[in-house]
Amino acid sequence: MNPSPDTEQSMTHSSCCFLVAAACLLPLVVASTPTPAADRPNILLIVSDDQRPDTIASFGNNVIRTPNLDALAARGSVFSRAICANPICTPSRGEILTGCNGFNNGVSDFRGKFREGLSPIAQTLGDAGYQTCYVGKWHNAGRPSHHGYQKSKGLFSGGGGKLWKDQVDAHGRPVTGYRGWIFQSDSKELQPELGVGLTPDISERFADAAIDAIATSQKSPFFVHVNFTAPHDPLLIPTGYDDAYDPDKMPFPPNFIAQHPFDTGNIGGRDEVLLPTPRTEQDVRDDLAVYYAVITHLDEQVGRILKSLDSSGKRDNTVVIFTSDHGLAMGSHGLRGKQNMYEHTMNVPMLMSGPSIPTGETFDAQMYLRDLYPTICELADVSLPNPIDGRSVVPVLRHDTTRIHEYVFGYFRDVQRMIRGDRWKLIHYPQIDHWQLFDLANDPNEQNNLADVQRHADIKRELQGRLRRWQLQVGDPLANQ
Repeated sequence: MNPSPDTEQSMTHSSCCFLVAAACLLPLVVASTPTPAADRPNILLIVSDDQRPDTIASFGNNVIRTPNLDALAARGSVFSRAICANPICTPSRGEILTGCNGFNNGVSDFRGKFREGLSPIAQTLGDAGYQTCYVGKWHNAGRPSHHGYQKSKGLFSGGGGKLWKDQVDAHGRPVTGYRGWIFQSDSKELQPELGVGLTPDISERFADAAIDAIATSQKSPFFVHVNFTAPHDPLLIPTGYDDAYDPDKMPFPPNFIAQHPFDTGNIGGRDEVLLPTPRTEQDVRDDLAVYYAVITHLDEQVGRILKSLDSSGKRDNTVVIFTSDHGLAMGSHGLRGKQNMYEHTMNVPMLMSGPSIPTGETFDAQMYLRDLYPTICELADVSLPNPIDGRSVVPVLRHDTTRIHEYVFGYFRDVQRMIRGDRWKLIHYPQIDHWQLFDLANDPNEQNNLADVQRHADIKRELQGRLRRWQLQVGDPLANQ
């Protein structure tokens, strides 16, 4: 049975997510007779970097070209309200790896280390007989092999600082992202011949590695976890994409403003200074044109991976999931980066296809990235060795329920907290004690703050109470602020 959607699963800050009282745990569906490993589906998990949820054509964007992601969506199911919980790369990816929120897994910012006793998803699948392979960007402590991945291909991480030479992006601005990152082996043998930092065609290198991982899988089932850097900055035009998008024809963000009206706690952050402030329409359009080109190039590489899966004869027995670690502002709300709680950043694309997944359906059930862990395990008939925060969305896919989480919560350092329900969303900026309340049903672009409107005072008060209770449950140090 599934837990009540009105109860948010959580734990105290002092407890590891595997030491929770039994009453708080999510019951798991466990088969009486485990499925033999050879009969389980393959798992292909593809994660992009900094991709807004509105940058897939079939989601309603009539300018961007994403034929392969469109085909994947048509072949399977889409979750239209999937979110990251913490909109920066390291903790967001940490939630995917562990199925736990950052308060419980120990990684809520850059450079964090996972708590002892966690069983990462690759370890769990490997113990069940899966071949596990990690491809692409690695942005967590240790190495993939420390977290259950038996092989790494096309591994890209920090370590090439001594080889770094200053570069500029497509607009001639100094590169500040991925400086000194380099391809390498899991044992840190550097491969400078493939470039240092991002290169215009780096997505092709990741696709090559993913194709090789699929082709060299000696037996079934496999778990191949592919992590692209696209479309993260620096924005570099891929070869042959120079005129892919005309800046003057880019769909301008409807919630664009020249400057955010108050300090979110990250106004001076690295992401935010990528564009001059106040923002100009031309700067944003120029940035979007390259951003779209990088995404279309990424889509092409996803298509190559899926074509190789088709050629291998393994597509019909492979669960394919595409998502991103978080979205990006790109001019919305006067912001450039991802360290904010607005929909364009907290929401992520979420596409699933394969055995037991309906075709051509869109679900509006809220889900977290950390829900992928138990979802994948349930689809693969693999039991979790320990309790986690994530909840499987398989009951939604099976039409057994329409809701897994009544409310979802977001957090960023000690400067932002968020709660979102079916309609209402509340954001708190603790350091300046500022609140925003948005009616997403009537204001999806979050342009009208209703926090001080008297007729919505009861809604605000209710959400404040729920947010504080969640903070206390997860051991948030800001719970009493």
